[in-house]
Amino acid sequence: MTPGPLLFARYAFPPNSLGYCGPADARALREYGSAGVTDRGLTELARGFAGAWPYLELIAAANGIADPLDARVVEAYWVGSALLDGVGIPDLGASADERFRRLAGRGWDRVAGAVLAGAVPHHSFHVFCVYPWTGLLRSGRTEPSLQVLDRCRISWGQVLAAPAEGSVLVLQRPLTWDGRRLALGAPQPRIVSTGFLASPPPGTPPPGTPRPGPPGSPRPGDWVSLHWDTACDILRTTQILALRAYTARHLRLINCDTHYFW
Repeated sequence: MTPGPLLFARYAFPPNSLGYCGPADARALREYGSAGVTDRGLTELARGFAGAWPYLELIAAANGIADPLDARVVEAYWVGSALLDGVGIPDLGASADERFRRLAGRGWDRVAGAVLAGAVPHHSFHVFCVYPWTGLLRSGRTEPSLQVLDRCRISWGQVLAAPAEGSVLVLQRPLTWDGRRLALGAPQPRIVSTGFLASPPPGTPPPGTPRPGPPGSPRPGDWVSLHWDTACDILRTTQILALRAYTARHLRLINCDTHYFW
C-alpha cells in the first residue's frame, strides 16, 4: 500500500497546483510527490489543507487510529471505505457546524440537512453538500459551475491508451445537470495527466510482467481515480465499488433539494 502521506499528496496536489486549496507554495508538495519521500515536512504540508485535514482527523479519531495520515484514513476520505461509517452523525454535525455554519449563511440548513440525512466525511460530501454553499475554493469564486464540481470530485475512469508519457486516455462518466438534478452521464473519452502515479497498488501484476508505457504507469484496462484532470491512483475492484457508492450517496442527498444553486 502506498504510504498515507504520499497517497494524500497524489490527491491533494492537482488542486493545490492550480491555487485552489492548501499551502500557497505548491512546489514543495510537488517535490515530495515526485521524490516519493515521506517525513515531517510532508505531514506539515498536509495539515495546511484546511478543507481535507479536519475530515482526516475526524475519520481517524472515530476509528481509533492515531495518525490522520494513516493510509487507511487517507483512502477512506478520497475513495471511501467502511471507516466512514464509524463517524457518527453527531460528530460530523459538530465538525460541520464549527467549520461551515458561518460561511454557508442561509445555505447552512442544506449542509446540516445532508448530515442528518446520512452524509459521511467523504470528499464527495465536501464537493456536493458543502462547497456549493460556502465558496471554499481559495481563488475566491463563490458560484460553482458544473465543470468545477466535476473536476473537483474524485471520479473514476478506465484507461484506454497511453498516448504520451505523463498522460493517459481514459473513459469517464462526466457530471451532468438537467435543470433539476445532478447525475452521471454516459462515458466519454478524455486525456488526463498521470501526476505522481508511479507504482501499481496491491493486486496488480508482479514485477517483471510487461506493462505498456513507462514502468509503473497505468496500462490499458486499469481503472484510475481522477482529481482535477489527474490520475491519482490505480484502483482495485473494491475501491471502485466504494467510490461509486459514496459518490451516489451524496448525489442522492443533494438532489433531495430540487431548488439547487443554478
